[in-house]
Amino acid sequence: MSDLQTSTPAPRRRIPMPVKVAYTAFVAILVPTYLWFYGPTNFLYFCDQSLLIALAGIWLESALLVAMCAVGLVAPQLLWVLDFAGTAVGRPITGMTAYMFDGSTSLFLRGLSGFHGWLPFLLIYLVGRLGYDRRALPTWTSLAVVTLLVCFFLMPPPNPDAGLTPVNINYVWGMSDRAAQTWMPAWAWLAGLVVGLPTLLFLPTHLALRRWTPAVA
Repeated sequence: MSDLQTSTPAPRRRIPMPVKVAYTAFVAILVPTYLWFYGPTNFLYFCDQSLLIALAGIWLESALLVAMCAVGLVAPQLLWVLDFAGTAVGRPITGMTAYMFDGSTSLFLRGLSGFHGWLPFLLIYLVGRLGYDRRALPTWTSLAVVTLLVCFFLMPPPNPDAGLTPVNINYVWGMSDRAAQTWMPAWAWLAGLVVGLPTLLFLPTHLALRRWTPAVA
């Protein structure tokens, strides 16, 4: 027998079926509800895009699809968690979660939106199960830039009378849905998002996942 033995890769750990079923059940409730109350443009939000991409990634057990969502969502959604906690005690950080405390919106809708709080932790868990695909950074960044341009040029700007209609999707006009920011020209704000999100949020998440989770590509 040869001294050289061919090694075979360890089998990939699968995502438990209860996780797949529970996640699918949640999405099956959220999607028709959001379509009814908010309309299809609501799914241009990065968080909602990731919710659907992750669904495919979970069932296909695709390291790339899951890693894309993790790169794009973990950092901003952790900020959502911090802002939610701050708003709950009267000290909001960005104000992005103020809608969660708006009594004019049904508790059911706000409860569904609570996925922002648990999704980043689920994505970290899934990347740990499937491994981190390093192609996630350029793939998600490309999707994000296209989405930002669509939201800026084709979707409604801030409007205090919009009701449940999505406006200022992905904050392309500023942090408020009631009025556009006035700190800088609109194009400069958009350019800041196009450059800043990949540099300040996506890249650090990519580096952290690449360091602390098993690599698959």
